[in-house]
Amino acid sequence: MTQRYVIHLPVVAANLPAAQRLARVAGRWLLVLPQTDPGEITVSEEDHQNVRHRVFCDLLMPGGRRCLLRADHDGPCSRRLPR
Repeated sequence: MTQRYVIHLPVVAANLPAAQRLARVAGRWLLVLPQTDPGEITVSEEDHQNVRHRVFCDLLMPGGRRCLLRADHDGPCSRRLPR
C-alpha cells in the first residue's frame, strides 16, 4: 500500500459555510491533478482542528470516482454539478 500524506493549507473565511464553499471550489479545481482526492476535503476552525466538517458527499460511485456534490446534499449522488 502506498503511504499517503496530507497537505494542510490554512485559509481565512468568515464562517463555516464560506470555508466549505471555498474548499469545494479548490477541490474541483484540483481534480486536474491525479494525486489529489478532493472527496476527502474537510474544514475546521483554526483553534479546533480536531473538529472537522466534510465538504463533499464522498460516496464512492461506480467506476471508483466520488460524488462531487456537497456533503449532506439532497437527491441522488452525481459526478456533475447541478446547473
